[in-house]
Amino acid sequence: MQKNLVKYILDNGGYIAPLIIPFEFTNGTGLMNPSVMIKNGKVIVIIRHVNYTFYHSEKKLFQHPYGPLTYIHPENDVHLRTWNWYCELSNEFRIEKFCKIDTAKFDIYDPLWDFIGLEDARIIEWDNKIFISGVRRDTTTNGQGRMELSEIKISESTVEEVNRTRIELSTNPDSYCEKNWMPIIDMPFHYIKWTNPTELVKVDYRIGLSKTVSIGNSINLPRDIRGGSQLIPFDDGYFALTHEVDLFQSEANRKDAVYYHRFVVWDKQFNIIRVSQEFHFMDADVEFCIGLAEYEDNYIMTFGFQDNAAYIVKCPKNFIKDFIYS
Repeated sequence: MQKNLVKYILDNGGYIAPLIIPFEFTNGTGLMNPSVMIKNGKVIVIIRHVNYTFYHSEKKLFQHPYGPLTYIHPENDVHLRTWNWYCELSNEFRIEKFCKIDTAKFDIYDPLWDFIGLEDARIIEWDNKIFISGVRRDTTTNGQGRMELSEIKISESTVEEVNRTRIELSTNPDSYCEKNWMPIIDMPFHYIKWTNPTELVKVDYRIGLSKTVSIGNSINLPRDIRGGSQLIPFDDGYFALTHEVDLFQSEANRKDAVYYHRFVVWDKQFNIIRVSQEFHFMDADVEFCIGLAEYEDNYIMTFGFQDNAAYIVKCPKNFIKDFIYS
């Protein structure tokens, strides 16, 4: 296991930059889980902004009375809210333009659940339209989660959601929470719904219904592999960043978790042909990656650190290949 992939990348010619939106626009609460794509040579990221501060007791030191994993929210608002920011980056990966995505046209005035907003939105371009796709849980009274596909329109001074499709399942319509589906960047409206075994689904964007296209092979791993980044072309197939979660109870019987990541490689038929060793980005227990893109002679990854910080990492392509096949 590689405990600090970022340090390893920096030691091998890579680069990291924080993604920061000024305090006066965020009130100082968490920026996290960015996604990334390249559009006409420009690096574009979507950054998730939340109204809370996440506290996690790393190394199990200084635990909060309510447990080692705690959400600290405003006293007058117990909801966990998410907003999304569209950002364009400079060549040095600094934010040079940012705009909160206006979702008012489709938002429910009185949300029905405590988690509000589109969470962990991956950005993709399909059929010459820009979409963000993540999970939303505020449309039912029991918090049922569904992946949604939101088309956004980008102008000089605004970014507006102009269409929204909630994706239902043609099978198992009573499934409680669907999340972290991985969009395939060169196959419009196709996702990897489950990684191991790999389930490929296609979404009918007009009616918001998904259909399983194929189910591939499975491999033996110690934990369930969950979704992560977009799938992007790699050699004669695809690859993506996935995550695994070890959920457990603390000594005081409180919820705790450790996240792990790894690269997964598929062939063109979406059979898994390789998985990398597992890793942490910066040796924290709680990290999450939903962004992966090819950029010149590099790959770039975007990840959140403890729900409180967002980063972009650039690394040479050969480094990633060597890491996967080592």
